[in-house]
Amino acid sequence: MIRAYKFLMRPTVGQQAALTAMLRDHCSLYNGALQERRDAYRHSSRTSIKYGDQSAQLKEIRAFDPERQGRWSFSSQQATLRRLDKAFAAFFRRIKAGDSPGYPRFRGANWFDTVDFPKDGDGCRWDSTPHDPVTRVRFQGVGHVRVNQHRPVVGQVKTVSVKREGKRWYVILTAEQDQPKPLPATGSSVGIDLGIANFLADSGGGFVPNPRHGHKAAAKLEAAQQALARFPRVGRDKRTKNHQRAVEKVAALHRKIRCQRLDHAHKTALDLVREHDVIAHEDLKIRNMVKAPAPKPDPGQPGSFLPNGAAAKAGLNHSISDAGWGVFLTILNAKAESAGREVIAVDPRNTSRTCPQCGHVSAENRPTQEKFHCVSCGHSAHADTVGALNVLRAGLVRREAQPA
Repeated sequence: MIRAYKFLMRPTVGQQAALTAMLRDHCSLYNGALQERRDAYRHSSRTSIKYGDQSAQLKEIRAFDPERQGRWSFSSQQATLRRLDKAFAAFFRRIKAGDSPGYPRFRGANWFDTVDFPKDGDGCRWDSTPHDPVTRVRFQGVGHVRVNQHRPVVGQVKTVSVKREGKRWYVILTAEQDQPKPLPATGSSVGIDLGIANFLADSGGGFVPNPRHGHKAAAKLEAAQQALARFPRVGRDKRTKNHQRAVEKVAALHRKIRCQRLDHAHKTALDLVREHDVIAHEDLKIRNMVKAPAPKPDPGQPGSFLPNGAAAKAGLNHSISDAGWGVFLTILNAKAESAGREVIAVDPRNTSRTCPQCGHVSAENRPTQEKFHCVSCGHSAHADTVGALNVLRAGLVRREAQPA
C-alpha cells in the first residue's frame, strides 16, 4: 500500500529564495505550456498538443534558458507538464459529463505552490545524509534542506513533493509499504449519521459534538480579511510590508482552522476504527448538497426574481463545509483499510424518516430537527440515532448481498 508523509522543512534564507525561484520557474513553464495549447487550438480546432509533444521540447527550453529552466530537475519539469495534461483531461471529462467545464487557467505567483519529483533520487534525495542525526532532503538547485521529521518513514520512498503554505515549507513523501497487520476483531458493527447539530451520531446512541472550528474563528477571520481589504489593489512590486503581513495573517488563520478540522477528523475516525469491525455511513453527495439554489424569475415582472431562500441555504452550505464531512470520510476509509476494517456506504434516502421498529416511512415521523416520533406505532427517539440505526441495517443488508 501507499502512504503519504508530510514534514515541515527548516530552510535557510538562501534556500528559501532558491525554493521560491523553483516554484516561480515551474509556474512559468506551466503557463507557457498552457499558452502553447491555447494558441494551437485558436489556430486550428483540429490541432491538439499533448504531453509528449511538450515534453520533447524540454531539452531545447533548458538549453535556451539555463538560468531559469536549466538548473532544475528535468523530471520535476516533466511532472509539471503532466499536471497541465491532467487539467486538460479533467476539462474534457467534465464537458462529456455535462458539468461546468472550467477551462484550465494561468497560474499566478501565489497560485502555484507545489513541485513534484516523480522518483526519489532523480533531482531529489530523501534523507540524503543518513549518518547525520538531523534529517535532510536534497533538491537539485537548492541543496540539503533540514527537515523536522516527527515520525519515522516506513517503507521505500517513491515520490517527493515540495509544498509552500504561507511562510512555511513542507516536504511530502509517498512510501510503498507492506499491508499492515489488521487490528483484532471486536465483533461490533456501527452505523453513523453525519449532521450539523452533532457532527456524528452512532447507532448505539452516542454522539460526537460538532466543534465548529470555522464558526469559532469567524470573528477573527472577518477582522483579518477586512484589514486586508483596506489595502488598495496595486501591482506585486508596489505592495508594502504591512500588506504582506495582512496576507500572512489571513493565511495563518485559514491554516489553523484546516489543521483543527483535520485533527478532529483523524481522532474521530481512529476511535471508530478501533472499536468496530464494520462501519456503515450515508453515501452523501456533498458537492450537490452545497450548491446554491436556482433563481426563481418573477413571471409578473420580467427581470425580477422571487425569493428562493438563498440566504438560508448559504448559511447551511457554510455549516456543511465547516463540518468537513468529505475530509472525514476520506480519512475514515484510509484508516479502515490500514486496520482491516470494512466501510460500507449506503443510500441516504429516507434514513431519518423510517421507523426502526415498524418500518413506516413518512416525513411526519420527524416533526423537528432532533425529535423522531413514528405516526404509526408511536416509537420516539433522537432523529440522528434513528438515522444511524437505519444506516447500519442498510449496510448489513448490502454486505450480506455482496458476493464473497
